[in-house]
Amino acid sequence: MSLNRLIYNDLIRWKQKTNRKPLLIRGARQVGKTTIVKEFFREFDQHIFMDLEKESDKKLFLEFREIRPFLDALLYTRNIKKENKSLLIFIDEIQESPEAIQLLRYFYEEFPEIFVIAAGSLLEFALDKIPSFPVGRVEYLYMHPMNFQEFLMAMQQEQILEALNTIPLKKEVYPALGTLFHTFAIIGGMPEIVNEYVSTGMISSLPSIYESIWTGYKDDTVKYAKNQTERNVLSHIINNAPLYLDQRIKFQNFANSNYRSREVSEAFRKLDYAKLIRLIYPSVDLHLPIRPNIQKSPRMQFLDSGLVNYFSGIQTELLSINDLSTSYKGKLVPHILFQELISNNTINSDLPRFWVRDKIPSSSELDLLYQSNNYLIPVEIKSGKTGTLRSLQQFINLSGNKLAIRLYAGKLSIGNHHTNEGKEFKLLNLPYVLISKFQEYVKWFVQQD
Repeated sequence: MSLNRLIYNDLIRWKQKTNRKPLLIRGARQVGKTTIVKEFFREFDQHIFMDLEKESDKKLFLEFREIRPFLDALLYTRNIKKENKSLLIFIDEIQESPEAIQLLRYFYEEFPEIFVIAAGSLLEFALDKIPSFPVGRVEYLYMHPMNFQEFLMAMQQEQILEALNTIPLKKEVYPALGTLFHTFAIIGGMPEIVNEYVSTGMISSLPSIYESIWTGYKDDTVKYAKNQTERNVLSHIINNAPLYLDQRIKFQNFANSNYRSREVSEAFRKLDYAKLIRLIYPSVDLHLPIRPNIQKSPRMQFLDSGLVNYFSGIQTELLSINDLSTSYKGKLVPHILFQELISNNTINSDLPRFWVRDKIPSSSELDLLYQSNNYLIPVEIKSGKTGTLRSLQQFINLSGNKLAIRLYAGKLSIGNHHTNEGKEFKLLNLPYVLISKFQEYVKWFVQQD
C-alpha cells in the first residue's frame, strides 16, 4: 500500500526550482525516505536507482573519482542514453560511500540539468570521515515518522482532514477526531506500523513489527561504537531511556548506572546522530530569540511515540483511558506535541524548546516556548479541564507577555485572565486532539489579539 506523505510537496518544489542543487534527504532509518523517492520517479522521463549497500553500485564511486567518467559509466551500465529528457539519479544509503558524498558537488557544477537525490541515515557518522563536504553545493530535506495528518490520509479520512483544515473546528467533528487521534497516539507514525494497522485494523498485529524496528535501530547504532564500553553504554541507554520520557535527565549515572557523564553524553550524541533519541535543551529566555541553554539538564525526545508506548508497556493502558493527558503520568501529550512540531519541519533540524527557571523556591518549568512572528508564547499542558497554570503565570509575570496557551482535554476557547500578580493575559485553551494543527491555531490566536 502506498502512503501519501506531505514531504512530496517539498520534492515537487525542489524539482521546479531554477537554481536547483542535489538534494540530500536526511532522517532515521525506516521513516520512508526510499519509498517516497521511488514514488517521485513518476515525475521524470528516466530514472536511475543506486543502493550503496550493494557492492556493485558502491564500486562505481571507487573506480571513477571524476564526475564525467562516472556518469558515462553509470549510463552505460544502466543502458540509458543521455537525451533531452528529464533524468533523476537516486543514490540511496549514501552514508556508505564518502566518495559518493564528495561527488555530489560536481553534479551541481557540471551537470545541473540532471536531477540528483541522495538519501541516508546515520549520515553524521559518515560526514565525520569526509575532509571536504560539498557545503553550499547541496540542499537538504529532513524526513520524520508520519504525523497525524498523514495518518488520516492513510486511513482515508478525507472528511476529517477537510474539517481539520477549517479553523476553528466544528464541534460535531470532535468525537470522530478524538477516536482517530487516540489511535494514532497509541501506535505512532512509523510507516510500516501504520501500513499494517490500515490493512488489519488490529493493534495486536503490531508487536513483531515494533520489535523488528527497535532491534534494527539498536544494531545500527551499536555497530558505530568505538569499543565494548561504548557498546555497553549505548545498549543501556536504549533499553532504559523510554522509562524517562518527558523527564529532565543527567548524564552522570544515567538510569542508575555506574557510567560517567562523559561516557553517557558521547553515547547520547551517537543516538542523536541516528535520530533515535534527541536531546531537547531548555531555554531560560523571557524574550526572543529562543536560545537553548546547554548548561541545563535536557529532556529526551524519541523518534516515535508508538515505539515508546510499546517498549514502555503502556499501550494496553492507553486503550482503556479517555484523557491521554493523564496517561503515563502526563508525559505522552508533550511528547506527541514535540513530535508533531518536529515532523512539520522539513527544511532544517531545529528543535522546539521548553522553558525553565531553576531558582529556589520559585522554580518553574513550561512544556513549550513557541515563537509566532514577534510573539513569544508560553505553552502549558494540563490534564483535565482545570489547572492552576502556576508556571505559565510565573512566565507572564516575569516577561510581560500577554498571550498564552493551555493544551488540555477540554473544548476550544479563548479567555481573558489575570495572573496572581494581577497581570492581564489572553489564554487559548486548545484541545490536544488539535495538536497536528498547533501552528495554524497559534496564528489564528494571534490574529484575535
